[in-house]
Order: sequence, then C-alpha cells, then structure tokens
Amino acid sequence: MNANDQFNENTKNANPEDIQKIKANLSGMKRGPIADIWDKVQLLWKMICDPDAAWWAKAIAIGALIYLISPIDAIPDFIPVVGLTDDVGVILLAVSQVLSELGKYKG
Repeated sequence: MNANDQFNENTKNANPEDIQKIKANLSGMKRGPIADIWDKVQLLWKMICDPDAAWWAKAIAIGALIYLISPIDAIPDFIPVVGLTDDVGVILLAVSQVLSELGKYKG
C-alpha cells in the first residue's frame, strides 16, 4: 500500500480512539525531517483537540498523525535518513487539505 492509499484509509477510518494513540506517541516523533515541520504537526494536533473543529478536518488530521506515529508505512520509519520522508509528505498533504481550518490554531 502506498503512502497516499494508507493516508486515505486512515482518514476514512478516523475515530476518537485514535486521538489517544496519537497523544501517547506524538512527542517521540519530533526527529529527522519531522522536526523541520513540527509547527505543522502541532497545528494539526491543536485542531484535533478542539471540540469545535469541523469533523472532516479532524478526520484528515487524525489520518495524517496516525500515519506519522505508525512505524509501518510506505517507507518504514526505522530506515535512516529516508524513513520519515513519506511521513513529511503526508503531513504536508493534510495541512494543504485543511489549511482553511488551521488559521485559528496559529500563535
């Protein structure tokens, strides 16, 4: 399964229980190329935690962050240098899809 397919599957199946998985594992992901886009990861997380955020946007954010914390994805995270590059792509895709919703979580 490629990164886009897995992201779409995660988004389609997003549920409130996923929030606990993300909360438990997200802080350990600030490394490698993810550290360079950590501000975007944090915006997605803030939106997920907002009870008033649109569910469609939350589902996309949950799908992306589940992909990020999952060690098994298109390019396994344990591969040095390139292991998190697909995760970066998924995060940037999610941010572009929910950009209109993210403005209120900046600053």
